Amino acid sequence: MKRFRRHAHESQRDRLKQELFQFSKTVEHGFPHQPSALGYSPSLRLLAIGTRSGAIKLYGAPGVEFIGLHEENAAVTRVHFMPHQVELVTLLDDNSLHMWTLRGHNGLSELLEIGRFTLTGPPGAPPSVTRVTAVLAHSSGELLLLGTEGGHVFIVEVPGFRELEQRNISLDQVASSVPEDYIGRRNLEHVEALQESPVDPSQVVIGYGRGLMVVWDLEKHCALQHIPATQQLESVWWTEDGSYILSSHSDGSYCRWMVGREDMNEDDEEKSDIPYGHFPCKAISKIVQLPTKEGPPFLLFSGGMPRASYGDRHCITVIHNKTHVALDFTSRIIDFFVIRDGLEHTGDPSVLVVLVEEELVVIDLQTEGWPVIQTPYLVPLHSSAITCSHHVSAIPLKLWERVLAAGQLQNTHYSKKLWPITGGKNLAPDPPQRDLLLTGHEDGTVRFWDASGVCLYPMYKLSTAGVFHTDADPNDNMNQGSEGEWPPFRKVGCFDPYSDDPRLGIQKIHLCKYSGYLAVAGTAGQILVLELNDEAAEQIVEAKVVDLLQGQEGFRWKGHTQLDVRAEPVSFPAGFQPFTLVQCQPPAVVTALTLHSEWKLVAFGTSHGFGLYDYQQKNNVLVKCTLNPSDQLAMEGPLSRVKSIKKSLRQSFRRIRRSRVSLRKHHTNNAAKLQEANARLEAELAEMELAPVQRKIEARSSDDSFTGLVRTLYFADTFLSDGSHNTPSLWAGTNGGAVFAYMLRLPSVEHRADEPVTAQPAKEIQLMHRAPIVGIMVMDGHGAPLPEPLEVAHDLARSPDMQGSHHLLVISEEQFKVFTLPKVSAKMKLKLTAMDGSRVRRVGVAWFGSSRTLDYSESDLVILTNQGDIHVISLPHIKMQVHYSCIRREDVSGIASCVFTKHGQGFYLISPSEFERFSLSTRHLVEPRCLVEAPLHSDSNQDCPGGASSSLRQRLSSGEAESAARRVMEHALLNDEKVLQEIQKSLEGDQTSFLENNVKNAVA
Repeated sequence: MKRFRRHAHESQRDRLKQELFQFSKTVEHGFPHQPSALGYSPSLRLLAIGTRSGAIKLYGAPGVEFIGLHEENAAVTRVHFMPHQVELVTLLDDNSLHMWTLRGHNGLSELLEIGRFTLTGPPGAPPSVTRVTAVLAHSSGELLLLGTEGGHVFIVEVPGFRELEQRNISLDQVASSVPEDYIGRRNLEHVEALQESPVDPSQVVIGYGRGLMVVWDLEKHCALQHIPATQQLESVWWTEDGSYILSSHSDGSYCRWMVGREDMNEDDEEKSDIPYGHFPCKAISKIVQLPTKEGPPFLLFSGGMPRASYGDRHCITVIHNKTHVALDFTSRIIDFFVIRDGLEHTGDPSVLVVLVEEELVVIDLQTEGWPVIQTPYLVPLHSSAITCSHHVSAIPLKLWERVLAAGQLQNTHYSKKLWPITGGKNLAPDPPQRDLLLTGHEDGTVRFWDASGVCLYPMYKLSTAGVFHTDADPNDNMNQGSEGEWPPFRKVGCFDPYSDDPRLGIQKIHLCKYSGYLAVAGTAGQILVLELNDEAAEQIVEAKVVDLLQGQEGFRWKGHTQLDVRAEPVSFPAGFQPFTLVQCQPPAVVTALTLHSEWKLVAFGTSHGFGLYDYQQKNNVLVKCTLNPSDQLAMEGPLSRVKSIKKSLRQSFRRIRRSRVSLRKHHTNNAAKLQEANARLEAELAEMELAPVQRKIEARSSDDSFTGLVRTLYFADTFLSDGSHNTPSLWAGTNGGAVFAYMLRLPSVEHRADEPVTAQPAKEIQLMHRAPIVGIMVMDGHGAPLPEPLEVAHDLARSPDMQGSHHLLVISEEQFKVFTLPKVSAKMKLKLTAMDGSRVRRVGVAWFGSSRTLDYSESDLVILTNQGDIHVISLPHIKMQVHYSCIRREDVSGIASCVFTKHGQGFYLISPSEFERFSLSTRHLVEPRCLVEAPLHSDSNQDCPGGASSSLRQRLSSGEAESAARRVMEHALLNDEKVLQEIQKSLEGDQTSFLENNVKNAVA
């Protein structure tokens, strides 16, 4: 009966697990790593970015995001939307073409790959014959023109990827139409550019690498004109009225050629210009000219800078009327395009969108000064390298609005124009709460991000560098060039990975969402406490030095020096302003930080010890040195270790050798011999008693380096002296498996500003296996974690149960152990490393609610291991509930960057510029839910005079009715399953088999 009851309970718990837990990776925040291609659909108003890892990402209105991944691990080199369609084509550097579509499913759109294709040449032909170097998506929406390295142009019908062999433009055909003077010297090899005539879709210009350009008629299958440029060609542009072709070249020049002349000489170009002087210039890789209704056109081109003076600049030049600006970007330019006014995308140029290697920059071309438009997504998280992260859930509205207002004061230099990329509909529900993600950076900044929804939106940036003297000159303005400078540079973009001083780097962040107090700690032992102020202020930041060594002799700090604090008053803008600073000595990296805003205390730890600081009275309360006599590495600091790799390797080998020798060492002391014999006997007995699935974990030696490093700090109001009187306390855990507990005496509220806060040692625990302590938590009488400071006062949590006995949960890298309080006697434990060999790297407490009923919820422990696995562990009984594989075990930086939220979600870096968001909860899920509908004008006849596009489509296939039927059927099959079923019912015999064959070819 008892066994039956237990099985029933287990099955009930299994059902509950399914209602509580569900793992999914939901959305990627930030800027794609290593972008390699850019595309834009004017009709869909969608932006596409391809990456070197084979990913394709689509963005529309904020919240409209799609991601696809090619099976081939190859870089995306081209992205082209099919005009007036919901399909796009990608070209990879392995020469394969892929067709993607946005298909509707259950009221939402999803990005699917529906076909792939690789050009095949005749038997024995060299690979260059079919190596694609230029792609043109024809305005008919049904043809792709593929220029190759061998000089051929292949015409392919889409979406089925059927090569129209009889329509291909071969080398022989072009050679027979071009004067003999231009044949030979490899002039017809390497198709560099393909451009369609804006007035006649049957005409295209083929640009060859050596400079020769040929205007080709797709209907008559002949050349209409040849343009004999002699410089190496980079790109071509056909002006909107169809009368001129612009060509840009490798010597930094561009030429304008009149269209319509049948015989042209090399001297017949109307205009040839090298914009930036007579000295050798870099290539102009892309050129665009767009008309305006009133006034001269816009001319835009990338590159062309003088090679010797500015060859390292990444520039796009914009010339309009008398305005000439060289936009100087922060990294290499991938591609750019211009968005134009009007529903048909035919009005005046409105916005310039530039994809560079490290960010997306959008420039308003209709506002004076051409200001930058702030991006609601694709923000470069790594504008300075991310060093730490901190997530705060359920931000109160008042704090949210104050942070937002401070951020808006920082954004006055941005354009007021609305975000121009508005495709698709965001169907995701409004976020249930306001969440903040704070990222600390190498340059001493802390950035506040709105992490409530799909878009990680920048709210506010805090800089701590102004408190210190650094090498940066505050009067050095890099944004504007000097007057009269040529080229007329203007710096744009916010990517700036170079830190003035690596000691400024932020290592730990703690924000109290109720009081508005913020604590940040840095690389050189600096801890700043800041408060939110709605007005700008000027004040002196007082520094309090804390000696963590406590006068111990024999230690000499070999690392970096501390930062020099400014003695004079510092001006701070509205927002978070520092009012006190604690400087640790030695100035080592701060490894642990916590703040209790109700008690007005901040605790901090380094590799040498920990301290407690009263930021109301600006006094030290407690200093404890945890340094072990053998912790010599702790005296070197991270920056000095980087400089001496050989020394680090030498010390590593010495530690390995010492640990081996220590196993064979004979102690002379009799007591030591007895202790060693007892320990060996216990170890042998333990090894005999181990369960088959467990593995033996050897205790770590006490002389391992960094045993004194403080890993975690925790405030708790609990029972330390006896079971009837609770008292404030501070808990600290170290790398050597030690836990220190201190009782705190806080004066009454009336005397809080006058009487000192005192601390006295209460408990000390040393774990036998000496594994690093990564988390400490006290559970109340109901087994629930203690609430955050001020949480109960704001009626956002129930008061903790002080009647029942409290329990202490100590989480080490290897196991979870529960102790009773106040006696601190072990009650239960759960082994992790002994079971599967993994170690705890990140730990958090999360609230999980049932997806079936709103009445049930529970708090659980969430951990991430060094294997990249996530485990959910129940509280207070510490039993494994579920586990999921989340991060690759080789991705050490991703595991180190992981941060959990209070509602069962998490973030980790998948690249220096991207966070992956995941969810463990069935109830709290943030993911894109969006719909993209096909454009209303699916036929491009209205844009082409005389219906030329329609007549072209009719002539480009031998069987008109057969081809039309095939295209309709293919498109229906590939995009709408319901239409397919209707077509299949109505078709008979040969038609059905004909359709199936084509579909197989399309998907293959």
